[in-house]
Amino acid sequence: MPHFGLMDEKALGPVAGPLQRARLHLRGGRRRLGEGKIGAGVVTLYDAVSAAMESYAVSGKRPLQLRRRNDLYNEKKLYAELVRSGVLDGSFDFEEFTGLMEKALEQELPGYDFRGLLAGVEALLLQLGVLPFDESTLPPEDPKTY
Repeated sequence: MPHFGLMDEKALGPVAGPLQRARLHLRGGRRRLGEGKIGAGVVTLYDAVSAAMESYAVSGKRPLQLRRRNDLYNEKKLYAELVRSGVLDGSFDFEEFTGLMEKALEQELPGYDFRGLLAGVEALLLQLGVLPFDESTLPPEDPKTY
């Protein structure tokens, strides 16, 4: 994953760690999509969204009604709670994104037009406060990373 070797998530803490991971994975996902590695790009963007939701949930910016602590790590439940609480507007089709990510884990997605997905992910990350950010503040990518 794009953050390996570039950060110590535990040292950054429960809010800043996942937030940094979300930013690194957004950058890495964009790069992979641009290189034609569509499946890898989709999976990387999914992790960016997952990390962003986790960071927001533990930030305390808006109280969430998660039934159990484990719901923090169930992306579907967490997304639904973020919509219910008004953090997210619900316009992003998270179910479809999850299905696409699962498909991408199994196979490459040649010919998939990712532009709409990327725009949707970026809109979601904007609502979660991940965007905007200055990419020059991120550690440099290792060009050998898949």
